[in-house]
Amino acid sequence: MTKEKLWSKDFVGIIVINFLVFLNHLMVLSTFPFFISYLGYSETISGICVAVFSLIAVIFRPIVGWLLDSGKRRGILLIGLLGMGLMPMGYLAVYSVLSSIILAITCRIFHGIALAFSNTATSTIASDIIPKKRFSEGMGMFGMATALATSIAPAIGEYLMKKDFQYLFITATLCMIISLGLCYILKIKKPKVNAKNFTIKDLVEKNALPASITALVFLLTYGTLENYILKYTSTVSKITISGGMYFTIMAIMLLLTRIITGKVADKKGEAIFVYSCNSCMLMALLLLGLIPSNISFILSAILSGYAFGGLEPSLQAMAVNTASEKRRGAANSTFLCAYDIGIGVGGALAGILIDMIGYQDMFIVISIANLLSILTYILIGRNHPSSMTYQLKKKKI
Repeated sequence: MTKEKLWSKDFVGIIVINFLVFLNHLMVLSTFPFFISYLGYSETISGICVAVFSLIAVIFRPIVGWLLDSGKRRGILLIGLLGMGLMPMGYLAVYSVLSSIILAITCRIFHGIALAFSNTATSTIASDIIPKKRFSEGMGMFGMATALATSIAPAIGEYLMKKDFQYLFITATLCMIISLGLCYILKIKKPKVNAKNFTIKDLVEKNALPASITALVFLLTYGTLENYILKYTSTVSKITISGGMYFTIMAIMLLLTRIITGKVADKKGEAIFVYSCNSCMLMALLLLGLIPSNISFILSAILSGYAFGGLEPSLQAMAVNTASEKRRGAANSTFLCAYDIGIGVGGALAGILIDMIGYQDMFIVISIANLLSILTYILIGRNHPSSMTYQLKKKKI
């Protein structure tokens, strides 16, 4: 049997666009606590901004998913990319002229809406392109863009921020200008859809919920790292390595993990990653909380790189693999809503805990979420029809 072709010009194009979307998003996200400090506000306010950003994205993602399932793939992507490009200019206005926390939060709100449009669209377009028999592998390759951006964006953001915030915001906008150019040369499949009235059920794909909830709980911990690792390293004297290095080390591990994740998930299912990745993230957080040092810092980066690199794409593949062409937008939006909630609640909770008990104890407390993520999967995920592990077990019987 001939192996179905995975790589094509359009698949590479949507991967690059997704990478640039997350580069824009995460350069700003990881440095936003410093921006809030520049405006004169505390970590709690920074955490609230993260939560507001994620809440807005969660509200809009289901609507975007419905619009995508109505056949509006290219238009939704264009709206998202335009919004992602314009919002850094709003931050630049706050930085250069206005110094308004209200305007900064307003920009975060519209940035969240733009991310909901662009990221849900890229995931759905990628789902259209990937052959069914290589779905986990394809989603793993697509997810490499997110993983790579997640890992290097904070380091790039930190570097640009130290030069001047204006370089950070201008670079974020330039990423979207490149993405808009790529969008126009992509051949985007328009699915066949039947005209129907909108219903609330159209917003959520119920078969995507077990994977999405499991991912949400895991991402409470990852949201903490993503938002606060840079500031954590600036407060701990025993760590002399730059906070950006954490994400550089993580990037290497992420890439190595993503190369094998999809193929293993296609053959073995997602369970192996749910258990091993949550365990590794638990250890990564405890290292930061209990024994802060340069060595534990590097080990933590390696462990968290494997954890996020393995869990996120395998669970996204689980969430989407049983969805029909007409429901891929809803399935992707359901999973990405969970992603946003996890990152947002994790960031907000971490900000509050930092003000109450400090960085190290915060990491210890937040690590409990990894145990809860495993428990969630055991209770509602591993025997659900959407589970690739469950499907493979049934085929062997």
